[in-house]
Amino acid sequence: MATNNYQGKLQQPLGSGFNAKSTAEEVIKGVNLTGKTAIVTGGHTGIGLETTKMLASAGATVIIPARDFNKATKNLQGIANVEIETMDLMNPESIDAFAQKFLDSGRALHLLINNAGIMWVPLRRNILGHESQLATNYLGQFQLTARLWPSLKKSGGARVINVSSYGHQMAPFNFDDPNFIYREYETLQGYGQSKTACNLFALELDNRAKDFNVRAYSLHPGSVLGTDLGREEPIELFKQIGTHDADGNIKPEVAAKLKNLSQGTATTIWCATNPLLNNIGGVYCEDADVAVLDLGNIEHRFDEPATIYGVQPYSLDEVNAKRLWDLSEEMTGISFQVS
Repeated sequence: MATNNYQGKLQQPLGSGFNAKSTAEEVIKGVNLTGKTAIVTGGHTGIGLETTKMLASAGATVIIPARDFNKATKNLQGIANVEIETMDLMNPESIDAFAQKFLDSGRALHLLINNAGIMWVPLRRNILGHESQLATNYLGQFQLTARLWPSLKKSGGARVINVSSYGHQMAPFNFDDPNFIYREYETLQGYGQSKTACNLFALELDNRAKDFNVRAYSLHPGSVLGTDLGREEPIELFKQIGTHDADGNIKPEVAAKLKNLSQGTATTIWCATNPLLNNIGGVYCEDADVAVLDLGNIEHRFDEPATIYGVQPYSLDEVNAKRLWDLSEEMTGISFQVS
């Protein structure tokens, strides 16, 4: 059996027993996380909030690093086993400060859920000049994971979960101009390459970290109703892809086919807890199972969410993964030595 998922060698469903309609409650049933520590970025809104609730309900201590501390405090009120800290993925110094505080606590880290993300934003850059979707969706998670590596290794058995997206199909990673310095900015190209990077990072991290019993996964939550991911999207884009009517309202027949938040959280929880993944990593998952490779044989339609599935081979490519790791170290100024 293959020991890594380079070129998608392990990229086939495992027969998990779950499907697109499975809920996070169903997936986590019988799981006991007492004594485990989890960090969930963006764990106070949308899918992240549901992830926090599920992990906490199973007994885990869940730490939420949030850019908006007050909003996080309000949204997480009444949930046991939760700690809130301040962190901004667009600010490298903020990431380092959060990670150092956690390392200083001496705790092992069993679950790192890189959930936070942005989409459909105008061109913005962080203080290092990196395009905001790349910085938030990928470079921030690379830096956070690198800084927390000692605590992940200390756990004796950890999982890193990168919440990616079908959006990775919108663009491969552009190694020549990742920050849109020389090409015209297209927001969905920026989003797509950032999610491709999430997949490549999980692929390469798993191969490097598995000897320390740390496994990594990427995933597509599904097409989910009730997130605020598209809060900055021009309504014309929704109309163009056929999901909204002329008045800017989501079509009822489309809304009826979307996942609710619990269903959208199911794959994250499955990747974080399911024993079927104990000896496999680096795979891209969806519908609470390992996804299929998209070899050009799937007809995708945004107004038919059931057709939005599969993973592109370019986001599981060994050469791309190793090249991205080196570039990420260069862009963040961090040497991520998995040892």
